[in-house]
This record gives sequence, structure tokens and C-alpha cells, in this order.
Amino acid sequence: MADPKTLSPEILLHIAQTLNIPMHSLAAVIGLLNEGGTVPFIARYRKEATGNLDEVQIRDIEEKLAYFRDLVSRRETILASILEQGKLTDALKARIDATLDKSELEDLYLPYRPKRRTKATIARDRGLDPLAQYLWAQEATGQPLAEFAATFVDPVKEVATVEDALEGARHIVAETISEDADLRKPVRQLMFDEGIIVSKKTLDAVDEQEKFKMYYDYREPVKTIPSHRMLAIRRGETEAVLYFLIELEPLRATSLLRSRILRAQGDWTPHLELAIEDCWKRLLNPSIQGEIRLELKKRSDADAIQVFRDNLQNLLLAAPAGPISVLGIDPGLRTGCKVAVVDETGKFLANDVLYLHTSKNAASGAGDTLASLIARHNVRAIAIGNGTASRETDLFVREFLRDHKLDGIFSVTVSESGASIYSASDIARQEFPDLDLTVRGAISIARRLQDPLSELVKVDPKSIGVGQYQHDVDQRQLQQSLETVIESCVNRVGVDLNTSSWTLLRYVSGITERTALNIVAYRDQHGRFRSRKQLNEVAGIGAKTFEQAAGFLRIRDGDDPLDATAVHPESYPVVGRLAEHLQTSVSELIRNPQLLVKVDVKVLAAGTFTVTDILEELRKPGRDPRDKFVAPSFLESVRELSDVQPGMVLEGVVTNVTKFGAFVDIGVHQDGLVHISELSNRFIKEPSEAVKAGQIVKVEVLSADAKSKRIALSMKALMPPAAGRPIVPSPKAKPIAAPPAQPTLNDKLAMLSTKWRVS
Repeated sequence: MADPKTLSPEILLHIAQTLNIPMHSLAAVIGLLNEGGTVPFIARYRKEATGNLDEVQIRDIEEKLAYFRDLVSRRETILASILEQGKLTDALKARIDATLDKSELEDLYLPYRPKRRTKATIARDRGLDPLAQYLWAQEATGQPLAEFAATFVDPVKEVATVEDALEGARHIVAETISEDADLRKPVRQLMFDEGIIVSKKTLDAVDEQEKFKMYYDYREPVKTIPSHRMLAIRRGETEAVLYFLIELEPLRATSLLRSRILRAQGDWTPHLELAIEDCWKRLLNPSIQGEIRLELKKRSDADAIQVFRDNLQNLLLAAPAGPISVLGIDPGLRTGCKVAVVDETGKFLANDVLYLHTSKNAASGAGDTLASLIARHNVRAIAIGNGTASRETDLFVREFLRDHKLDGIFSVTVSESGASIYSASDIARQEFPDLDLTVRGAISIARRLQDPLSELVKVDPKSIGVGQYQHDVDQRQLQQSLETVIESCVNRVGVDLNTSSWTLLRYVSGITERTALNIVAYRDQHGRFRSRKQLNEVAGIGAKTFEQAAGFLRIRDGDDPLDATAVHPESYPVVGRLAEHLQTSVSELIRNPQLLVKVDVKVLAAGTFTVTDILEELRKPGRDPRDKFVAPSFLESVRELSDVQPGMVLEGVVTNVTKFGAFVDIGVHQDGLVHISELSNRFIKEPSEAVKAGQIVKVEVLSADAKSKRIALSMKALMPPAAGRPIVPSPKAKPIAAPPAQPTLNDKLAMLSTKWRVS
């Protein structure tokens, strides 16, 4: 049996042509992957070999390799099965060897697949195969069909009449048609091109919130139905609210089959036509529908997972506030707001509770507590979780900072999605075994402001809440895909070897969870790392792991200044030659990057891509690829859903981007939806072209329904019209009313607490 890792030249050529990648680059990537190279390492440090392929291209190659290795393995199994049956001809083997499509491979195997007892197998057992072959051959023999069929009448074999014999033969022909790969392929394509998804409400279905109302009687072509609608219909079917099928005009399918099957007219023609009709209704239609339903599921899963990947990447690469002391608040009503302070490195310093809503004068006591914490720990920022009571807490903090003239401190509402999951996790228990869950949550909220990437990697990405129908897609595929996103983000930013937790280190190229724990244990025992070379002293790190990981690990103020950069240790000699060429030291080169304008790259004796990367890194050593952090300033800080009115202009944070629009947190418990048609004044194909998760946006309220808890928002309404387009005011928008006189802080908190108790 062939080694599935060794793909044929035909497959390699197909991959290269499909991905539009030079064959030498493809071969280099395959070799590096087979040697244990990770995608981030290959993309960053093996550009000379790959021809500067980026990470996306290398992951595409990785996915194609997995697909074709599965295909090769399945092909070997199929060939062995057919050979064992004694039915493997040279022509069949050649076709199986030549196919590069899994569906086509299964079609070729279908006639030989072990199957349950069917009408066709019963007919064969009754000796009717020669009669079926006669019909299929469509060649006149001089003997009328009825006469020939009569020779198969045998009551012992339960063939009592000529019609019984012909019916059995038609069953064999129908099965032959349904198992013919050359017929299944065009019929499958026809259903993709012309099929219609039809969903209906099931009898006696219960849909109290009418989540699936638009799909009670819905039709959309298979070819164009977007992933979110397909997933919504499938979820409705899972919840027994909907059922759906794929409609195709029967005449289109049977006409296609007739054109490919009927070759000559004769007394066999009516029977072949009956067999075609029977094949379509009983065999092909259900079978092809099942295949297309599965293909639509895969397609929808892929789209939904890509949406999740994009949202997660934007969150992980969100701008960090950086190494400043932060006070995190996990808001609450009756139990108070849990507070935790962390220092510049994220180390926990103190915790307390702010009781804002337990009495009318609670704010004054909470203010004293907050003032004490800020003064004692030099707090520079306040992070507020966006859960229950967040808007009341945000109002209190903002007015506290204003009243105390603390202009040097800013407050930000951050997403607390997944914080409760982290608080109860083994990771949180290892970090803070003696702290309450709610305090752990407040610590996580504070750290999310300092460095979203470092904190969010501790949470299962499926708990962060930026997916689209995430529970309906293939969970294994989703998990693997999200892991690659985290790995990519971590390695793009780089990791501080002396301050990072094992939860972050485990995503560094080449490092496993066990190795990450060993690094932390070594650091605890021997103190901070002074050099990348020390990694070789850590248990489990050999030459290969060091090669893969070293360039992504940073050591600030270490023995070698290059250890704080993305320059790989294997390229240190190149930097040495560069410093010698410029008659200076490496340290001076890093301190004064303007010296690099005098470089003659020929003297460095290194590849063009490597030299380019080194020079770029030395110009901005240890640079962070993420955006610079900008503290938001919201137009409004407290609202009830019932207070949200059409025409209001609000500011909020994009919490999720889907295929149909973006959800925005405007400060109430229910996120508003900016439909794709309201995202931009220009045509966009995908919402991700206009916004990304975590982005701060201004929106206008189009409608707000407290009963259904739905808020419709528009960004387009606040944009100037696109060139050539007239200004058309939103029909739902109302003029913005003048703001009423502002009540005091205590009055506002008392009103909010009263509303909460009444509701």
C-alpha cells in the first residue's frame, strides 16, 4: 500500500495549479511541514525556501495536503475492497487512480459497496440480470422483448408473469442508473444549479419567540443561499420547528437522464423510461438530496467558521492599553460590584466590593472605596465588564472621575464574555486558588484591557461569543480552526519569555502545553531568562523545538539585545556582519536604526527576504503589530431598552460580525443589529469589509422593540452619501430631541435601581 504522505506528481501539480503556487514553493512547504515545521515558523523564517509564501497560502497548502492524503488513503481501501470481490478491472483501476475528487471516488465505488437487500438484489437472485442487461444494451436480437421476458417466468423463483420479470429487470436497471458515476455527477450538478431550498413549518410546531418565522414558508436557490440562512433553517429543523427539502423540476432530471441513456428506439424504450422515472423518484432524488444537504452543511460550516475566525482574530489583535495599572470591575446589583486591581505586569494587588445599588446613598461609600484603591495602587485605567448593571456602574465611574478631576485616568467598558468560564476553570484555580470566582472575573476584566491577547487565550474561544451559529457547525473542525487563529495571532505579536503565562506560551510555534509548563517551572526555579540560549536547558526543548520557537520569544533587557527582537538566533551572524560592515556594535545598531541607510546588502551573505526582514526589524525592534490603543468616549453612558428611541445617535462597540450584519453593544442588555444594508454608503459584499469585532462605531437608531428585544441600527445614516447618490433620510429616523436637564449622580442611580426592582 502506498504511503499517503507521498502524493503523486499529478496531485501535486493539481494543488499547485489550484492554489496558483509555483511547484518549487509547494515542494518546499511540504518538505518543511513533513520535517515538523509549524506554519508560523515557515511563513516567518523560511521565506527563501518557500518563495515568500504568506501564512494563509501555507495553511491552504496544509489543508489541501490533508484532503488529498485522506483521498489517497480512501482510494487504497476502495481498491482493496473491489479486488477482494474479484471485480477490479484495469479500466476501473485507472479511473479510480485518476480521480482527484472524493465525491467522484465514492460514486465509482458505489456499485461495489456492500449494501443491504434491495429490490435490485432480489431481482438478481431471481435470475433477472440477463433481462436487465438486454434492456440496458438497447440492441435488437430479432426476438420480441415479451417473448424473451417469458423465458424468465418461474413461479418457484416468485416470477409469476412476464410483467413480474420485466418489473424486476427495471429494478436492476434503476439501480444501475443510480450507481453510475457518469450519470450521478451531472444530476448532482443540475440540482446544485437549479435546485430550490424549500422550508416549511412543521405541524404542531412550537416557536414561542417566532425565531424562525421568516422560514415558515421559504424558498431560495441552492446555488445562492447564504450560510447564515442555511444554518438557521437547519437549526429550525433540529428544533422540530421546520422541515426542509430540495425541489428540482422532475422533468429536468429525467430529461437529462433520458438524453444520456436512451440510444436507440425499440420495444425496450418504454421499460427504460419507466426505470428512469423509478430511479429518479426512489433512488437518485433522495440520494442526491442527501449529498447536497451534506455539501450545503459543509459549505455553511466553512463560512460560519471563517466568520468566527475573523472575529476572533480581530479580538485577539485588539489594541492593548499596555503595561499600566488597571482597576477591573465586575458589575453587580444586589451583591455589589467586585473590584480587583492589577499592576503593570498583570499581577493581582487588591480587591474590594462597591455597593452602588443597595441604598440611595450607596454611591458616596463606593466613591470613598474607589478613591482609596486608586490612590494606593496608582491606578491609570478602569475596566468595566459589560454585563448586568454595567451601564449604572459606568455612569458612576465616569462621574466620579469627572467630579474628582482625575483627567489622567480613563474608564472603558470591555466585553466580559467568557470571564465567568475562566473564573471557574482549572487555569484560574491554579493562578488564584484562594480567591472567589467573582474576584477572578474582575482580574480577568482588568487584564483584558492591558493585553486582550494574553488574557483571552485562557478562555475557550467558543465562550467568547463572536461566532455565527457556532453550536451548529462541525465542532472538531471549529476547534481546530480556532486553534490555528490563536497560534497565528500569538506568534505574530510575539511572547515575553519572562512574564507570559504557560497558557500563552503553549501557542508559541513548536511549544506544547507540557513544554510551556516546563518553561514556567524553570523560570520559577532559576529566575528570569537572560538569554534565548537558556531555553536549551529547559526539559523537553531540543534543537527542533528551539528552532521553531526561539524567534517568537522575546527577552527584554537580556544579555543579547537581539533577544528582544523578532530576529531568529540563526540570523544573529548576519546582524554581526551587518554591524561589522557599518563599523559599529549590534547594541548601537538597535539604538540608532538610522545607521541602516548605509547598508550594502551584498556583504551580508544572506537571502533577500531574510535580509529585508532583518532590516525591517532592526528599524523598529520588538515592534507590536497591533493598533495603538485609543480610549473611547461614549456619547451616552446609561440607557434602558425602553429609553432607546428612533433617531438617537449613539456610540457602541461591535461585539460580533456575521454574514448578515454586525451586532453593536450600545449600553443596554440587548445588542443592536446593523444590517449589512445599513453598514456603508457603498456596496459591500461582506460586513467584514466595513467593520470588525471590537471596533468603536457611531450608529443611529432605526427602531427599538422592547417586547421582541430587537434594536435596528444604521451606520450608513450618519455617513455622507456616496458619489452620485442623493441624500435620502431614513424613514424611521426622528429628529434628536434636546437633552433634558441632568439629574445628580445619586438621583440617576436611584432611578435606575427603582426601574430594575420594578421590572
